[in-house]
Amino acid sequence: MGKESVQIGITKSQSRRTFISKIGVTGAATIAAGVVGIDLGPLLPTERSTAHAAADAPGSNQRAIACAKLRRDAAQAGLQATPVNLQHPTNNDEDIYPNKLGSYSKGLPHNADGTVSLSAYAALVQAVNSGRPSDFDAIPLGGNRRLTNPQCGLAFDMEGPDGHALLQPPAPAFASREQAAEISENYWMALLRDVPYTQYPVNPIANAAAADLSLYGDDFRGAKSSGAVTTATLFRGLTPGDKAGPYLSQFFYQQCNFGANNLDQRIRTTAADIDYMTDFNTWLAVQRGFNQPAGVYDPTPRYMRNGRDIGEWVHIDVLFQAYFQGFLILAGLGAPFDEGNPYNGNPSQDGFGTFGGPHIAALLCEVATRALKAVWFQKWFVHRRLRPEVQAERVDRTLFHGAGYPVHPEVLTSLSSATRLGGYMTAGNALLPMAFPEGSPTHPAYGAGHATVAGACVTILKAWFKESTRLVDLGAAPVQPSDDGLTLVPYSGADAGDLTVGGELNKIASNVALGRNTAGVHWRSDANESMKLGEQLAIGILREARACYNEPFAGFSLTKFDGTTITV
Repeated sequence: MGKESVQIGITKSQSRRTFISKIGVTGAATIAAGVVGIDLGPLLPTERSTAHAAADAPGSNQRAIACAKLRRDAAQAGLQATPVNLQHPTNNDEDIYPNKLGSYSKGLPHNADGTVSLSAYAALVQAVNSGRPSDFDAIPLGGNRRLTNPQCGLAFDMEGPDGHALLQPPAPAFASREQAAEISENYWMALLRDVPYTQYPVNPIANAAAADLSLYGDDFRGAKSSGAVTTATLFRGLTPGDKAGPYLSQFFYQQCNFGANNLDQRIRTTAADIDYMTDFNTWLAVQRGFNQPAGVYDPTPRYMRNGRDIGEWVHIDVLFQAYFQGFLILAGLGAPFDEGNPYNGNPSQDGFGTFGGPHIAALLCEVATRALKAVWFQKWFVHRRLRPEVQAERVDRTLFHGAGYPVHPEVLTSLSSATRLGGYMTAGNALLPMAFPEGSPTHPAYGAGHATVAGACVTILKAWFKESTRLVDLGAAPVQPSDDGLTLVPYSGADAGDLTVGGELNKIASNVALGRNTAGVHWRSDANESMKLGEQLAIGILREARACYNEPFAGFSLTKFDGTTITV
């Protein structure tokens, strides 16, 4: 997206926040190295918060006064931590290409060559810049699918950092080698969609994928071993724990009880070897926003064992579902709480509404909606990044139809050669085979909603549970699915005894984020950066909440996705 559009959009949307200017800002604190939030300092083990002490003062209204002051102080801290005239960086694709070939436009009217109607795109930008509901209502559509909730990005929240104060780095540029590497990974994910993860070491396509992605060097930002992509790191995430054990987290397989109900971890998956949007006419109808016939399902429930399975799981999941199930599993196993929990070893009380099961269960759902508001601002008002299905069409039009789009030449060479991707492409075009009939959702790619929610929810869980706890010490022997997904079998890898609560929580966040990539609807950088965005948001919420408790509490401790340990 273009820098000028971002500045205009921010200025207009900030006009809705003009009340903030009346408070005044004495200085601009940077958020580049930290997290927007409130820092009230750690409490000593015997201390109560300032708010609770004030509420004890004589007077019938002291509680209400203390509550109001607590909220004002939190708002003031958030304001002072937000730089004046905060600018959100973009890759400038929207300004570079007059026909908007590098920007998101799905659901709008499109020309016969697959580019967007410029008047329709201008109406979208007008709505984003003005923030007026009537302008959003006036955006023309190309079919019968509506745009997904752009005004969510303008919503305020009463807790945690304001979504507009959180930063994401620019997405890779349309013509960059990094974007070529990312679309190559999407192609390989589609080609390997039906191959069980356990077969990657011996599968020739998986080996070819690892070799191809390694050729991109530092421009490919996926997991590596000694600087190279291997079949053991292929399509894995970057967090501590991602490289250990089976590809999918144990929280997708272990016994899970929801109250008195046992949740079967087998899923209804889609039929093998059926992909969508593999011809241009269907692709164009989907981009214009026309609904497509439903997909074909496998009649047999299966444990997730390949890319098609996780792709279907993230197709219809409730956004906090994976992490809520993780909480249920940990609670059922009796996993120990973080050592800072004030009820550890308490002589007369257990946690419940604070620092107990209901507290964390509700917070997982609560943080998800705040994560969505933060990332929806990034999607619609900052980046407006195109989806992989559109990048692949630009590749196809250039490679086979003389369109001359400025896609990076390395992916063109890879596709047109007898080796690399060209050795495996058989459809006669370079369109990306999609796992969903409708392709991507009708909202921009960057940041990713699933990945942001994953980052937020997993951060909450890591703050609550003792991350270093080994699953085997909880009686949860690691398992993995058989290649047909019908049964679970013991996982006997050398690291089986080393899988930890924290590592498997990190892994489930990556599984969900990258599962969307496997389906063809997101990019590697969408997952990598949006998990960090969710982490920022959750840390800000935890930091504000710390001042609200009566219990003596020194703060939440957790390990971030980059491996650093913090207390908030």
